[in-house]
Amino acid sequence: MNTISQPGATPAVHTFPIGGMTCASCAGRVEKALQAVKGVERVGVNLATEKATVQLAPGVSPSALYAAVEQAGYDVPSDTVSLSISGMSCASCAGRVEKALKNTPGVTGASVNLATEKAHVTAIGVSADQLIAAVRQAGYDASAAPPAASGQAAVPAALPSWWPVALAALLSLPLVAPMLLMPFGIDLALPGWLQMALATPVQFFLGARFYRAGWKAVLARSGNMDLLVAIGTSAAYGLSVYLLLTHDQHEGTGHLYFETSAVVITLVLLGKWLEARAKHQTVSALRAMESLRASVAIVRRDGLETEIPVGQVRVGDTVVVRPGGRVPVDGRIVEGSSHLDESLLTGESLPVAKDPGDIVTGGAVNAEGMLVLEATAVGGDTMLSNIIKLVENAQAVKAPIQRLVDKVSAVFVPVVLVISGITFLGWGLLVGDWQQALLNAVAVQVIACPCALGLATPTSIMAGTGVAARYGILIKDAEALETAHAVNVVAFDKTGTLTEGKPTLVEIEGIGRTSAEALALARAVQQHSDHPLANAVERAAQEDGAVVISARNAQALPGRGVRAQVDGATVFLGNRRLLQEIGVATLELGTSAAQHERAGRTVSWLAVQRGDTTELAGLLAFGDTVKPSASQAIKRLRDIGVVSVMLTGDSAGSASHVARAVGIEDVRAEVVPAEKAGAVAALKTGGKVVAMVGDGINDAPALASADVGIAMSTGTDVAMHTAGITLMRGDPGLVADAIDISTKTYRKIQQNLGWAFVYNIVGIPLAAFGYLSPVIAGAAMAFSSVSVVLNALLLRRWRPAGAA
Repeated sequence: MNTISQPGATPAVHTFPIGGMTCASCAGRVEKALQAVKGVERVGVNLATEKATVQLAPGVSPSALYAAVEQAGYDVPSDTVSLSISGMSCASCAGRVEKALKNTPGVTGASVNLATEKAHVTAIGVSADQLIAAVRQAGYDASAAPPAASGQAAVPAALPSWWPVALAALLSLPLVAPMLLMPFGIDLALPGWLQMALATPVQFFLGARFYRAGWKAVLARSGNMDLLVAIGTSAAYGLSVYLLLTHDQHEGTGHLYFETSAVVITLVLLGKWLEARAKHQTVSALRAMESLRASVAIVRRDGLETEIPVGQVRVGDTVVVRPGGRVPVDGRIVEGSSHLDESLLTGESLPVAKDPGDIVTGGAVNAEGMLVLEATAVGGDTMLSNIIKLVENAQAVKAPIQRLVDKVSAVFVPVVLVISGITFLGWGLLVGDWQQALLNAVAVQVIACPCALGLATPTSIMAGTGVAARYGILIKDAEALETAHAVNVVAFDKTGTLTEGKPTLVEIEGIGRTSAEALALARAVQQHSDHPLANAVERAAQEDGAVVISARNAQALPGRGVRAQVDGATVFLGNRRLLQEIGVATLELGTSAAQHERAGRTVSWLAVQRGDTTELAGLLAFGDTVKPSASQAIKRLRDIGVVSVMLTGDSAGSASHVARAVGIEDVRAEVVPAEKAGAVAALKTGGKVVAMVGDGINDAPALASADVGIAMSTGTDVAMHTAGITLMRGDPGLVADAIDISTKTYRKIQQNLGWAFVYNIVGIPLAAFGYLSPVIAGAAMAFSSVSVVLNALLLRRWRPAGAA
């Protein structure tokens, strides 16, 4: 983005991309739309570069320009940039960084995660360098975060070394030891000058980080935890120096508080170190996934096998995977059979048999046989890379409940400083003990901990999404994780969700033609379709050696079937609704169709139209197998109070048969995709929270309409992109597991937030009224953050039902 900035004013010139323009008239329409925006002084739209350059009057928001372009029917493409942020110490820091990013012209959204120390920014025409500059201007540092596909682990910033904590403890121990030994009648009081000599390096060398971060907060006209610690410990240290210079310590006149400043800094450093170690563990699942990446691949080219870096493998390459080796890329087996361990990708503990034609996923471990693959996806396009990206994004985005925390954090530090000031003046003026007044004010500043508030939600989400991914439940956004715990209705698609989704053609009946001729027509009309029923027809046709008939102008009829031109006639293949639309009666084969449907089979009708005449040409009956885990999955949902509903485009007879087999009472059959979305909306009435489970393109509208969309990874990419949760195995039992991990994660969020709020609500008044010394307050503050993270880490012990 080319931007010319003026202090205190919106950039005068703003350049941003335009999508959807195809000709000069498009460019003219965009230009006209932009000129109509109030405050726009000059507009230039370049069709070749697909960019608009707009000169703005000060104070005009670029968002008004984007809205005008979209209203004109064009797009303003946005990019997502990930940044690693350093220097944040509490929730108010994260809020300040987020505010700085959002105030950057061209940024349409920003989310900063304190736990991962990352920012995810959605922007239009804004470079990473501009975003980094905005972060630095706010008093923090930033760098471009490596993408998940790069092979670098998505983990928080490097753990701080233990030596500052150890050195601070070593210097502080002689200061606090006399106080600890005094109740036993042992007097080891150190001379004042020696106390200052021990406390000074702790205060100004080891504690320098608090001064640096606190000063940046002051420059940014805000506050953070570092500022509170810096002010509080400086007050205790300063009071001690003053008393040392004005009293004769050898005669015992007065008491010094060097141990207070030194021990508080030591405890805070210890707390931050423990907190960082604990946060590091919350991304253990991601690190485990990263470890699945192969570094090299054996590629067969011109008859020779060569070992090359996996980054050099290209789509279409022939890749050899030897026994015991790790699959380097996604591919299709062209030679060999074996078993693959895909447990860390799908959560399936048992090795999976693989034969020629089967799809394999990069990261799986080959067992006993040598495999030869055709690479179908490499680098950032592999399933493993996509899983890592999705989990990383879910951990980076804020849950809705975090909004309350952000509001509290924004005013937290100023409020604490005010309370500290009131404490100091209150004790000094009412009691007359200004030393105690200062110590109590310091205790207020030290015990206040916005860190616990900032870490409560993201650490729980990180732990929850990580452990879920380990067992084959891919939660793509924090909102889905937070919402799933409240689900009380689950709507299931039938084919591929409750059934195996691999139907077989069990019977063909023709009218006016043989069954072989009917099969040939059915094969022709849907030869370009990848629908499971079309695949079943193709397999049957190949087995029977059916005649290959060419078709043209094939057209899918969503929720009904397909039609195409075959030998000068229009051939229709679809469900009963399609035949009703084209006015074809099914009475001639009605009895046979009813028998098939009672047996749980899906019936497709074949019709041929020549001129003005459309006649029934036959029927095809398909059999599908109910998944072994489907019945138990419905029972588990029923046991936790969740109602199951079936929404399917299949016939009523076939749907009812499957519903009875799995235990679903509410069945809605012959539902087209648009009606599925409407049915989901109807289920949401009365305050019900609805999850939709599906695997096909026709399920996408319903998945989007549901409160929580749950897709099977065995289905289409469209379904998986639409859903908020993807089940990496085609096991409906994972639906109850997804609700369970959501419930437990949400409970951890509530526990952590409750602890953080109660801790501050109780601790700050206790400190203000003199019931807590600064040292005890420092220990409590350090413990609060660590306890929040450790509580979140308990989620790592979660196991799905039936898991070992």
